Amino acid sequence: MVLARFLAVVLAGAAALPLLLFSCAEAGGEVGVSYGRVASDLPPDQASVVDLLRRNGITKVRIYDADPGVLKSLANTGIRVMVMLPNDNLAQAARDPSYAPWWVRSNVKAYYPATLIDGVAVGNEVFDARPDLNSDLVRAMTNVQSALAQQGLDGAIKVSTPIALDALEVSWPPSKGRFKGEIAERVMKPMLDFLQRTGSYLSVNLFPCLTYMRQPDMNRDFALGNSKAPGYRDDATGLEYHSLLDAQLDATYFAMEKLGFPQLRVRHTEHGCASGGGLRPGHGGRRLEDGDDGGGAAPSVANAQAYINNLMDRVASGRTGTPHRPDADMDVYIFALFNENKKGDGPDDIEAHYGLFYPNMQKVYDFQFPGAAAASWCVANAAVGDARLQAALDYACGHGADCGAIQPGAACFEPNTKLAHASYAFNSYYQRSGRASGACDFAGAAYVVNQAPSGTCSATAASWCVANTAVGDARLQAALDWACGNGADCSAIQPGATCFQPDTKAAHASYAFNSYYQRKGRAAGTCDFAGAASVVYQAPKIGNCVLPSRA
Repeated sequence: MVLARFLAVVLAGAAALPLLLFSCAEAGGEVGVSYGRVASDLPPDQASVVDLLRRNGITKVRIYDADPGVLKSLANTGIRVMVMLPNDNLAQAARDPSYAPWWVRSNVKAYYPATLIDGVAVGNEVFDARPDLNSDLVRAMTNVQSALAQQGLDGAIKVSTPIALDALEVSWPPSKGRFKGEIAERVMKPMLDFLQRTGSYLSVNLFPCLTYMRQPDMNRDFALGNSKAPGYRDDATGLEYHSLLDAQLDATYFAMEKLGFPQLRVRHTEHGCASGGGLRPGHGGRRLEDGDDGGGAAPSVANAQAYINNLMDRVASGRTGTPHRPDADMDVYIFALFNENKKGDGPDDIEAHYGLFYPNMQKVYDFQFPGAAAASWCVANAAVGDARLQAALDYACGHGADCGAIQPGAACFEPNTKLAHASYAFNSYYQRSGRASGACDFAGAAYVVNQAPSGTCSATAASWCVANTAVGDARLQAALDWACGNGADCSAIQPGATCFQPDTKAAHASYAFNSYYQRKGRAAGTCDFAGAASVVYQAPKIGNCVLPSRA
C-alpha cells in the first residue's frame, strides 16, 4: 500500500441534495482478506491461521507471493486464494519466454486444484513502487496468462495487477475521472484491453480513510461509508454521492470509459482503515493522541471499526452498486489479516496498524464477515442404519476428509460408534469442500445443521484464554473477581500458591479467565469478559506457571 495517494479536493462545501435510490437486486459481492506477513511476531503455525480464517467465515484470501507453506495449508479447505508474482520478478516474466511457464508450473499448477487458486496478481502497485517496470507490466501479464492457458488453467484463474488509486490524475468530481497522462495510453489502455479479452477485472487498492486523514474537515459519515451521510453532487452528471468509496469507484469507472472500456469490472484487492499509528512526516494527517475519541480524522479503532463494518454490511446486504454503476458487484479483500510490525517506519507508523487481528489472533475490534453468519455443519443421519453409514464413511475418508482423529487411540475415536465417526468424517469432507451445495448428502446419509452439534469432538489444537491488558487494571480486576466467583479455580493465584507470582493483575486474571474457559469446555463466548480476555492457540507461560489446557 502506498500512502501518497488521491484527492487533494475539499468536498465539505459541496451542495447536498436528496438521496438518489438505486435498485441493486442483481448486485452482489464477497469479502475476503489480504494476508500480509511483513512481521516478526505472526503465528508460526499456518494451521492455526487457517483455523482462524474458517472460524470467521473468511472464504477467500490474497497473499503477496506464492509461499509453499501458506498454499499447502490452504489445500482442501475450500478457501480461494489469489497469489502474486512479486514486482522483483516482473521484468523476467516479461522478457524471458521460459520464466512465466516455469513460475506458473511451480507456483500455481503444483498446488491447484487442492488449493483453490483463482487469481494471479502480476506485481503490486507497479506505477508507484516500480515505475521503471511500467513498460514490462502488460507483457508480463500476457505471458502469465499464456502460461496458465498452456496448463489448461486460464478459465479458472484470472490475471490482473493491483493499482493504487493515485493512478488517476483526476478523481473529483467522479465524472472527470481519468488516468495519468504518462500511463493512460501507453499502459492502461492495453492493460484494460487484456483484462477485457481474458474475462478478468481491474484490481484497485482503495483507502478512503487515508483521504479522510488528509482532509479532516470532510464529513466523517461520508468518509467512513455510513449510509446516512450527507450527499455531494457531481454537477456534470447530476449524480449524488453519499460515500467517498462510491466517488472513488465511479472516478475509476469513468476513467476506464474514457479509454473505451465501459463494462469492465473492478475488484478491490486492498481495502482498509488503520486503527492507530500516524502518517510519516511530510504526508500530512496527525497521530492519535491520548484521549482522542476517534471523532476526527485520526486513525483510531473507532474509525476503523465503523469503516470496516459499514463495508461488510454493505456487501452482505447486496447494496454494492454505485451511482454511476448501480448494478456493479463488490468483491473486496480487507487489508489486512494481522497487524504487521515490520511495515512502515516503526511501531507508530500507520502501516503497522491495518490488521483485523493482533498477532495473537485476538480481534482488534468487533466485526463479522458475511460468511460467518452462514456457518453450518454436516452430521450423520442415524435413520439410514450402520451399513449405509459405513459405506458413506468409507467414501468420505477416501475422498478428502481428514479421518485421522477417528482412528483407534486418536482424539475423536470415542465414542466408538458408526454415528459418531460418520458425523466426524462427513463434516470434515463438507468443511474441506467449502460447505458447497451437495457436499453434505452421501446418498441421504447426512444432512446440514446450522448450529454446532452438541458433544461433537474437535481434534483441533488446544486453546487458552488470556487477559487483554489494554483494558486496564480496573476492568481486569472486575472480570477476575467475577471469574473466581463463578466457577474458576483461583486457589493457585492466592498468596504463597504456585501461580501467585508474578503478582500482577494481568497474570492473575489470565489464570482465572483460563480456568473458567477450560471448565466450560472452551465453549464459544466463555473467553470474553466484556472484552477483557481473548483466546490464544499457543500455551501461555506466566512466570513459572504454564496455564493448563484442560480443566
